[in-house]
Amino acid sequence: MKYLLNTATHPHRNMAFDEYALEALTLPEPVFYLWQNAPSVIIGLNQSPYAEVNLPFLKEKGIVLARRVTGGGAVYHDWGNLNYSIVGGMREMENAFEWVPEALRALGVPAERTGRNDILVQGRKCSGYAKRLSKDRMMIHGTLMWEVDIDTLTEALKVPGSKVDAAGIASVRSRVANLKDYLPQYPTIDAFREALHAQLAAGDGPVSLPAGADAEIERLRRDKFGRWEWIFGHAPESSHCKRKKFACGTVEVHYGLKHGVLTEVSFLGDFLGNRPADELARKLSGLRPEELASIEVGAYFDGLSAQDFASLFQD
Repeated sequence: MKYLLNTATHPHRNMAFDEYALEALTLPEPVFYLWQNAPSVIIGLNQSPYAEVNLPFLKEKGIVLARRVTGGGAVYHDWGNLNYSIVGGMREMENAFEWVPEALRALGVPAERTGRNDILVQGRKCSGYAKRLSKDRMMIHGTLMWEVDIDTLTEALKVPGSKVDAAGIASVRSRVANLKDYLPQYPTIDAFREALHAQLAAGDGPVSLPAGADAEIERLRRDKFGRWEWIFGHAPESSHCKRKKFACGTVEVHYGLKHGVLTEVSFLGDFLGNRPADELARKLSGLRPEELASIEVGAYFDGLSAQDFASLFQD
């Protein structure tokens, strides 16, 4: 598989790179790139930072907060974390979810894809990934824990008001796996990166970004991903709120009702879907709640039926 080079380490710039690769690149075959972020927390497209992240801790430690263009839950990145992105046409990406687990197995890690969006090693999570569709193109991106600081991860993602003690941190340690423990032949994350890169590339070479790409990525960083409105502005005010857990993840809907029709609909949560939920929210404005049971929502919430979706708007 051919590859792009992305040496940036600021999360806002890397979120912009992902969006550019999905929306602007027109290549005949899938490409991948490996990248790292400075210490940061990356929240999912539909999450509220106030409900998911320990904001005072992030400020104290100088940890950057960013919002990505895909769904799912919040993740912590540091220099012990390696990230990957794969972008291509939907037809060519049909089996793309297996490419990273296959590469890990080729390196000697007994990795398997399981659950909603996890890669496990002997029952412990070493990676989470998310996806996004745009027209006829798909992007998959995810984390690979090499030697992540579990204590900092746990504190950064502590839900405000909760109590996380030594036992809680020990519980997190028992459920996650750092890949360094399974790959003694690669003593550093740089050595692991080179080995993984070689497996995914399989002898293919690099692809160059077109002229003007750097300027456009910087514009996206400046005007979108680095702005308060993008990072914090998704938290809604509403007169009605309902929260339920489905196979796609937790979905929280906020909405108003005026003369029996929906107004100001918005969705929060760690759910996964192929398209941004705010697109659906705009379509729902002006409808009556009883009309929702006939709306197809699977593109926005993986595997969710119209009936289950409509239940979010029922008392």
